[in-house]
Amino acid sequence: MEFYFLGTGAGMPSKQRNVTSIALLHPKMTWLFDCGEATQHQILHSPIKPRKVNAIFITHLHGDHIFGLPGFISTRAALEGTTPLTIYGPTGIKEWMDATLRITGTYLRYPLRIVEVEDGQTYEQDGFRVTARLLEHRFPAFGYRLEGPEERGALRVDALQALGVPSGPLYRRITLEETFEFDGMTYASSDFLEAPKPGIKLAVLGDTMPCEAAIELARDVDVLVHEATFADSEVEHAGRFGHSTARQAAEIADTAQVKKLLLTHVSARYVDQEEVLEQEARELFANSHLMYDHRVVPVKG
Repeated sequence: MEFYFLGTGAGMPSKQRNVTSIALLHPKMTWLFDCGEATQHQILHSPIKPRKVNAIFITHLHGDHIFGLPGFISTRAALEGTTPLTIYGPTGIKEWMDATLRITGTYLRYPLRIVEVEDGQTYEQDGFRVTARLLEHRFPAFGYRLEGPEERGALRVDALQALGVPSGPLYRRITLEETFEFDGMTYASSDFLEAPKPGIKLAVLGDTMPCEAAIELARDVDVLVHEATFADSEVEHAGRFGHSTARQAAEIADTAQVKKLLLTHVSARYVDQEEVLEQEARELFANSHLMYDHRVVPVKG
């Protein structure tokens, strides 16, 4: 599994950064978080296939997070996407999408489901539990916490050898199936596996000031994606516009005890000065990383 950053800028596109969109790539699914203007252009320079995208999570309805959505879902249909697509987002996303598709006469070849999320609600998608929380911004904005399913524990080879089970194809079946047969007896596979491993935990936050909901969403996650619109010298300006500095993002990561912090949503005023944002974050939280367009980050538990 990996994050692919399609757009890492704030407010409007620049020569260095497109506006916000992040893909989460997994062998069984492809999700997008936000879909700013020209997201599908960014996808052309990536390994992402639009028809494989099966869920899109919109954090809020500001244009730099949604103006690429109508074009993307139209292109998905033109590229013979036929599998269902689910869009999650704040109240108003369904009205906007319905009106856009109707007025433009857009025909989709696939089922489109739109879910308007509510604060504190949990949704099931592709085996993940996704919790939405309302953040603090000038406009209703959400963050999402993703919790993957438990992974089966490692094979207890010593126990199998003690039973006399030879290595071979049966070992693999034991890791995949609930029971197995050997020497005329049926055994529970779980008796020959280590304890299950906790599933992956991720958090992707929309535009926000520091707030308790951000900490709750980020608590103990393996990777936190957080905005870093401004440097610490602009902390008052950030607060007036409902945004965070890189240092404030690091404070959230530190308080929530996350493993890795990925910084995005960078103001164009920091062209050629972006390393300042990463430095300020790392002063407080060492495992902080500033993202750039087309940056790929493997995700591990």
